[in-house]
Amino acid sequence: MTIMSILLLIIFFLAFFIYFSDLNPQDISIVYFSDHTLTTSLTVLLVACILIGLSIGYMAHIFSSMRHLVKHWKRDRVDKKARDITATYREGVGRLLSGDVKKAGSLLQKALERDPSRVDIHIALASVHLHEGNPQDGINVLLKARDIEPKNLEVLFKLATTYLAADQDESAEQAFEDILNIDSGNRKALRSLRDLHVRLGHWPQAMELQKRVLKAGPSGARLEEEKHKLLCLRYEIARQALGEEPGKAEIKELQDIAKHASDFTPARVSLGDAYRTQGRPDEAARVWQEGYLALGKSVFLSRLEDLYLDAEDPASLLGFYRTAVAERGDDLMFRLFYGKLCLRLEMVDEALDQLHVVEGAGVDTPQLHLLLGEASRRRDRIEEAIEEYKKALGADRQLRFGYVCESCTEPVSEWESRCQTCGTWGSFALAGRQAITKARPAEMREIYHGERSA
Repeated sequence: MTIMSILLLIIFFLAFFIYFSDLNPQDISIVYFSDHTLTTSLTVLLVACILIGLSIGYMAHIFSSMRHLVKHWKRDRVDKKARDITATYREGVGRLLSGDVKKAGSLLQKALERDPSRVDIHIALASVHLHEGNPQDGINVLLKARDIEPKNLEVLFKLATTYLAADQDESAEQAFEDILNIDSGNRKALRSLRDLHVRLGHWPQAMELQKRVLKAGPSGARLEEEKHKLLCLRYEIARQALGEEPGKAEIKELQDIAKHASDFTPARVSLGDAYRTQGRPDEAARVWQEGYLALGKSVFLSRLEDLYLDAEDPASLLGFYRTAVAERGDDLMFRLFYGKLCLRLEMVDEALDQLHVVEGAGVDTPQLHLLLGEASRRRDRIEEAIEEYKKALGADRQLRFGYVCESCTEPVSEWESRCQTCGTWGSFALAGRQAITKARPAEMREIYHGERSA
């Protein structure tokens, strides 16, 4: 407001006062106590009331403005503190990601001390403790975060995984259950809890969770994967029951699994085992023969070999092999097991016929060379047998042993500084080195006459 405007306002007010005073010259008495009065003109009283009202309004405005300024100042302080804490938190997370765990822990602890209510800082600090190999400290931090926000799923997931890192399976299970109590259809929690039960061998609980996973509605390729897992869990429950005593229900379940998943090898193998346990060898043989013809897995041939030889009926198995060889002459796996059976039956010539077919196809495996070496030994061809045994063992003329990675068991013929499979440096050593270095020579002492024979 300019000076001219103020002067005009004062002039207008004085003119109004003079005009109103001229129209109302009389006085008025105001009693403000029983024996006290105040006498003044009506104009003065009116003007006083106006001024008092304006003053009160102005004071109220000043008070409101001051309160707003104080509130804004406090809010700015809170915002600045929050920004500082967030900056410290982000720097701590950055340090953690860069591998500077000690500095990250210091920064995050500083941020947490300034604002203990921030659950994101609790989670990051728990990660620091995990990197330092102190999962229990991480658990303690996360429990405080859970107390702050009991239904925070991020906190509960981090708590569950930290329990797993600390090998506290029961607590991890409870943490996943807490998540499902909040969000019953949480797919990640369902899968994680299912995997935990699978690892612990709790097959019925794992299958119930798998049903809930499917009910939650995975899509696309994930749907087929989850259906296959349900099939595997059904199999494990049936297999577990077979270990006690196979009954009709378990056999029917295995039959159903084999029917709906014809390429699922374990169901066919266990179904044959169940028939054999029940004293039904013919049905076991049928299942395993059909299994091999359908899937070509060698486990079926191993099962058939044990079945017929234990029953002292090698003729039936030989008949199966000879018929199948005529129909599946290009099946080298079949010929390999056929040759193995012939060796067990001392039919060395027939065994060599089959094994030479496999060798002629360019197959070079320890199993083949072991069988060829055994066949040569039984024909008293010692030099040939030794050469085949060497090939089976991977030994050369210098009798070099080769090396194996102690981290991932990758074998190599020559020592290497770094394993190409797992990326570990200095991990190659002689296979079986631990057993050799830990062993101790037997104590040498005098043996008295007659002691050795005793």
